Amino acid sequence: MVDDLIKQLTGKNKQEYEAAAAHLVNEADEEMFKALVEKDDFLFDFVKQNVAERIANVLNENNYKNLLSFLKYYSPSYEDVIISTLVKFADEDLTDRMLEIFENGTNSEKTYCAKFFTYIQDPLSIDLLRENAKTDDEFLNANCAAALGAMKEETSYNNAISNLKSEDEFEQLKAVKFLTAYGNQDALYPIIEAMKNSTMSENIAAEIPYLTDIFAIIENDLENGLLILNNIINGFGEIIPLSSVFDYEMYEIFERLMVHADDSKTAVVLLNANEKFDTLTENDEYLYDEDKDTKKEILDINKLLSHINKKELLCFVNQELNENSPFVYTALDFAQDMYAVRQLLKCNNQTIIVKTAEILKANNELDDTSRQVALLKITDENIKSIIRAL
Repeated sequence: MVDDLIKQLTGKNKQEYEAAAAHLVNEADEEMFKALVEKDDFLFDFVKQNVAERIANVLNENNYKNLLSFLKYYSPSYEDVIISTLVKFADEDLTDRMLEIFENGTNSEKTYCAKFFTYIQDPLSIDLLRENAKTDDEFLNANCAAALGAMKEETSYNNAISNLKSEDEFEQLKAVKFLTAYGNQDALYPIIEAMKNSTMSENIAAEIPYLTDIFAIIENDLENGLLILNNIINGFGEIIPLSSVFDYEMYEIFERLMVHADDSKTAVVLLNANEKFDTLTENDEYLYDEDKDTKKEILDINKLLSHINKKELLCFVNQELNENSPFVYTALDFAQDMYAVRQLLKCNNQTIIVKTAEILKANNELDDTSRQVALLKITDENIKSIIRAL
């Protein structure tokens, strides 16, 4: 019975899907809505959008409270239609009911409630929003942060800014996710500084475009914009979902950069992107589980990047072979001038020295003299062991 109703609701027969949507809402059929949410990962986005519209078309002032029965089953696909309707008909009684659900409900119910209080900005919800912005549920955390941002609640914002300097990098990442959902653009540069000093730089970079789009950052601050982009490129396939290329507008970004690839930082980033997308398309393990739209976009980006002038871009690489460049690690991967590479063995950054030694070794250029120069600068015994083993 439920499967038949879902098939009708998601189908193309207008008479059937209108009847199924009316049944779902008017009968407050929890079992049917639960089954619908469980199919989230198996339905195309356009189908879920159609379903949301069909549900919206039968909602009115007489049946909107039936939506409260569905709050136990969270779905980002149907969140907007549920919350926009509840907000539309909100009154004091409904707001009190949402506060009660927020205090005593499940995480799914709380996630919907947090979204509700983004629009119905009741001060009584603030403590609940603060408390539930720190859970293990990312949807709930994000909705709470967005609601606190909408209310311009400063205490939680300031706490998150402070946590960007935490010695616990997972706490840093939680703070970044809070701040991107909170939506205050003033957090951009503190987040960038945290990214620069973190071993989880790819994870942090992946969140930044949800606060400020990469186009805007690159236009106003080329170096930091390219650094964020470079970290995102490094994260694709291992840390960052490939479907994020749409959110980040990767194709359009690379298209623009290729027109103005006349500086060393842009050159290094484009070389890195070219190599990364070659890897993503050459190895089936990366694309095997992706949907057809993502696969096509990755292939299109790879085709676009195949038109870069590698010979010309490689001429810029040496300019980034210095320890003060945030692109030095990437530049080392593409360096061809081993004399310039060898000079980095004299730098004061032990991690760069190790990377430099590895590059020299890979090019059969790590002789005993170079190894001794490196060891003179190294104080960490573990790093010394790595150098000696090369």
